[in-house]
Amino acid sequence: MRHYCTLDKAPFHTPGHKQGHGIPAEMKELLGEMVFRADLTELPEVDNLHDPDGVLLEAQKLAAEAYGADRSWFLINGSTCGVETLVLAVCDPGDKILLPRNCHKSAIAGVILSGAIPIYVEPDYDSALGIAHGVTAAGIERTLAHHPDAKGVLIVNPTYYGVCGDIQAIAKLVHQHGLPLLVDEAHGPHFPFHADLPISALEAGADLVVQSTHKVISGMTQASLLHLQGSRIEANRVRNILQLLQSTSPNYVLMMSLDTARRQMALQGEQLLGEALALADQARQRLNRIPGISCFGAERLGSTPGFYDIDRTRLTVTTTGLGHFGFEAHDLINDRFQVQPEMSTLHNVVFIVSIGNTQRDIDRLVAGLEVLAGERDPNLDQSRLDAKMSRLTQIQLPPMPPQRISPRDAFFGNIGRVPFQQAVGQVCAEIVSPYPPGIPILVPGEEITQAAVDYLLLVHEAGGFINGPEDVRLQTIKVVQGV
Repeated sequence: MRHYCTLDKAPFHTPGHKQGHGIPAEMKELLGEMVFRADLTELPEVDNLHDPDGVLLEAQKLAAEAYGADRSWFLINGSTCGVETLVLAVCDPGDKILLPRNCHKSAIAGVILSGAIPIYVEPDYDSALGIAHGVTAAGIERTLAHHPDAKGVLIVNPTYYGVCGDIQAIAKLVHQHGLPLLVDEAHGPHFPFHADLPISALEAGADLVVQSTHKVISGMTQASLLHLQGSRIEANRVRNILQLLQSTSPNYVLMMSLDTARRQMALQGEQLLGEALALADQARQRLNRIPGISCFGAERLGSTPGFYDIDRTRLTVTTTGLGHFGFEAHDLINDRFQVQPEMSTLHNVVFIVSIGNTQRDIDRLVAGLEVLAGERDPNLDQSRLDAKMSRLTQIQLPPMPPQRISPRDAFFGNIGRVPFQQAVGQVCAEIVSPYPPGIPILVPGEEITQAAVDYLLLVHEAGGFINGPEDVRLQTIKVVQGV
């Protein structure tokens, strides 16, 4: 790419801006010229992602070598298309696949695209932290006992909060059943490159793994990797699925970033990640000294069955002791102190420490939360929180609703909208996931039960956040009519 950008070509090909010559001046002023010179199409000199036989093939082979895979593919549609591929790689229409109940919505999209039947495994819920961890080997074994005809098992490891399950035990169990293990490792692309990080999915024995190179290391947004090892999944099937899902106009800047991120990790990963770990450890220690703040770490290993290991670069800060729900603290620290978190929940705010963070970033994070702690009114704020939190902790998760039709049939069904409280007995057509606990209560194709309606209304009234449905106020819900 560097070489091609130096050539004096007369460009009669896409894209229309012709290596930046047609770009508006304000865009050039903002981004410079070189990024547009590198925005190319599938030319002989720079290879073709969908049928690579030159530099892209070599780059993907280097990625496989760095990560310990038999085969690796560049993803320019993000880990979303990678997770969809996990499902499509093992499922034909009507096949069963085990999924964690708190899987990413792209896994449900994969189920819809494939026509598979999802068999949900309940994740380990940590009531002390108000978050869901991953699934356990015991939970998978119980589920497989009832569904021995499943075609594969998909897990999320690590979670958004950096918590990892015993993935080696899970891989051993799944393989004993003759099934492939599929891993959404979107938040773990750095694991292979430092000994103080959790074991990677490939090292643990997983068969097909998705990683978001852009989430934690230096790939650009949308740049991800898909890795295959072993013979349980056919490489040609994976290739055909990616040709179906990925853009036929792949962005070469994204692919360059995948190659350079791989090289950076292969050559400097241990040093850079060691520095990031040191910053994160320092931040965690300082945060835990702030009154009203807690940031869990390795001390909670084994506290619940799903908490087997932790990515220490992930800081999950519980803010309810400050008199602020996580959502409120998120907005305050961003608006007032220009510290931008990754996400927040009812209890927590999540911060990602990566190879791009500096000591100044850590100092600003700690200083901002110290100010919030100093402003706390323990009487007023805590009484407000206690009233809401006590209600939320008393609400028990309802039983998982029966699956009436497949998510695919629900997606392509005759969709209507009805008042939420009158929807009992109808088939849900959208995901409804409250925070806490971050576990979907309703998924497309499932029957809307009275227990689910009562639970969701209680969470909403108690101040919880509802994610997924078009009407987050829960006045109405989308249903499949005529089922």
